[in-house]
Amino acid sequence: ALVGTHDAAIKLREEVAFFQCLRAQFAKLGADGAGGGPGREDLDAAVRQIISRSVASDEVIDIFAAAGMESPDISILSDEFLAEVRDMPQRNLALEVLRKLLSDEIKSRSRKNLVQSRSFAEMLEKTIRKYQNRSIDAAQVIEELVALATDMRTARQRGESLGLTADEEAFYSALEVNDSAVAVLGDKALCTIARELVDTVRRNVTIDWTVKDSVRAKLRLMVKKILKKHGYPPDKRAQATETVLRQAELLCADWAI
Repeated sequence: ALVGTHDAAIKLREEVAFFQCLRAQFAKLGADGAGGGPGREDLDAAVRQIISRSVASDEVIDIFAAAGMESPDISILSDEFLAEVRDMPQRNLALEVLRKLLSDEIKSRSRKNLVQSRSFAEMLEKTIRKYQNRSIDAAQVIEELVALATDMRTARQRGESLGLTADEEAFYSALEVNDSAVAVLGDKALCTIARELVDTVRRNVTIDWTVKDSVRAKLRLMVKKILKKHGYPPDKRAQATETVLRQAELLCADWAI
């Protein structure tokens, strides 16, 4: 009883209890839940519950330590961290750690980069749905989540390699740069468009611009002119303009004067 009240014991109590529970349930769990043990859905739910409570940045390391692994670099996009997760023997735990951290990273990006966060959210949802539908197993979903994490890191580095600020890169993404008809413009032209969009929107937004039709109409016209000036595909301009305006809404709180 005295040991149970020790600070260190309290700190580890939940992790220890969790892994004891996992050990017991894995022992009972046969193929597809045979032997009267819990099914995969039950085990996944139990893992998600504790991960959602425990996966603060300083507690992820505790979870890995409890699993008998070396403490990884806490950055979810580092090769070292992803290798640690891929090699975890507790597949359900690895899956939920990845899902939680990727979801949080996407949520963080959604406050700055509309297109990028939306794309990654769709990819994450698609992967998890395949797992839930039993189209892929835990090992396969982990590989897909690791690949998604790598794609997210590459996307972050892309803006830096192009010499774009975070705001410029967000507008660059809004230009549908992966569309073949758009890509023919080349990175140089697309980066120029992105920089002009940032400058134009920044100079013309006001605190209440999103509810003022006149200001919004003025910005829409300016965006269309920039796209036309640089030869942006005519049939893509309407959609790109609306995406640019939605992207501006995310950033206007920091820009509005």
